[in-house]
Amino acid sequence: MSQTTALVLSIILIAIFVIIFIVSFVINRKTPKPKGCEDILISEENCMGCQIESCAVKQKLDIEKIKEELEEDK
Repeated sequence: MSQTTALVLSIILIAIFVIIFIVSFVINRKTPKPKGCEDILISEENCMGCQIESCAVKQKLDIEKIKEELEEDK
C-alpha cells in the first residue's frame, strides 16, 4: 500500500468517526429524558450517599460548602 493510499484511507476513517460522533451527539440531545427524571436536581442530600470521592459533582458541592464556611467565619 502506498503512502498516498494510506493517507486517503486514514482521512476517510477520521471523517467517518467525526460524522458518527456528530450524529450520535445530535440524536442524544434530541432524546427526551426518561419519565420521572425531568426535574431531578443535584443536591447535597442526594450526593451524601455516594462514596465516590473523585466525583466532580461531589467536589463542587464540597468546594461550595467550604466557601460558605469561610464567609461565615469572616
